[in-house]
Amino acid sequence: MPPLRRAVPPPPQAPRFTLPVGLLLCALVCGLLSGCTAAAPPDTAGRDIRAAVAAWAQRPPAELAGIPLEGWAYEVTGVRRDGARATAAAELRYRLSGYDTAAAGSAREVRLGLTAGRWRVTGDAPAPGAPPQLWDQGPVAVVRGAHSLVLGSGPVGPALTAIAAEADRAVPAVNAAWPPPWAGRLVVLVPGSLDAMAALLGRPAAEYRGMAAVTTGSVGGGPAPADRIVVNPEGYTGLTPEGRAVVLTHEAAHVATRTATSATTPLWLSEGFADWAAYRGTDPAPDGAAPGLGRAVRRGELPARLPRNEEFAFGGDPEALARAYEGAWLACRLVARRWGDAALADLYARAGREPLPVALREALGTDEAGLTEAWRDSLRGDLAPAVP
Repeated sequence: MPPLRRAVPPPPQAPRFTLPVGLLLCALVCGLLSGCTAAAPPDTAGRDIRAAVAAWAQRPPAELAGIPLEGWAYEVTGVRRDGARATAAAELRYRLSGYDTAAAGSAREVRLGLTAGRWRVTGDAPAPGAPPQLWDQGPVAVVRGAHSLVLGSGPVGPALTAIAAEADRAVPAVNAAWPPPWAGRLVVLVPGSLDAMAALLGRPAAEYRGMAAVTTGSVGGGPAPADRIVVNPEGYTGLTPEGRAVVLTHEAAHVATRTATSATTPLWLSEGFADWAAYRGTDPAPDGAAPGLGRAVRRGELPARLPRNEEFAFGGDPEALARAYEGAWLACRLVARRWGDAALADLYARAGREPLPVALREALGTDEAGLTEAWRDSLRGDLAPAVP
């Protein structure tokens, strides 16, 4: 019988494993790169910083409790981090309750620090190039009048109380001159110095030297923050009581007429109307209230035209600026005397929405040449010496 053949089993083979596709790709990538590490956790610092600012800005600071603030909020527009410190660029928004119909505010820079794993606000200041708020300059005193809100640097004192009383008297004086409806309320800011005033306005102090007050605001209609009358304490305190009344009534007239004012309103009309409203109750003699223009007329320098807009620019020749204001007042005084107070108010309202030639024709029945000649005649009669 043939010999038996024994079946020889095949040699053992290493077990086979199938890698999932994802792991296989990772293995290939790791083989090509120098190493393979797990993905870093997401950086939540930006989100945490924004949340810290939002929590900090839920309400105004305690030191501003006397100011009627509402709608207080910081809107973060950008974040910069440097290790355990960060800076958030933000827009401050707030309203003065009972005065602002839209939010006021400014660009801010909020500083934060990282402590025990949490971001905390450590400081807040105006953004570079942005004007400060009054409270950035120190403690703010608040005086409420019947028609006014006065915010001043430093403690409440007789000066702020007197300004509130004068502002309250200015409102009915303006109501008598300007029949259209307006808010009938004034916000007055009283910084501690000329330099502080200029900082609030974002302009050089030299532009406001010798001025007693200015008014800020947006021309035209629609919701807007209330105009702010900003007082120059160095110029205002040097005035007589009558002069202070004229200044605040002049500025109040700008507040009242703001919604009727536009880029087409000539400055001789807007500034002249404000002075006319301020002088209306006393109607001073022209040669006393317009001394600079009076001297020019008596020198034979009778203006050839109504004051141009550029003649009202600050920072130039103060005597020329004074003559522009005086001429504007006398032009509006002439309109009120010849055509009536209502015609002057109508001219103002029309000039803000129509070309001046149309406004003059519709309100007064004349043109600019006719008004100019009548104004020049009145200057001769009111300011030139009488001929024996």
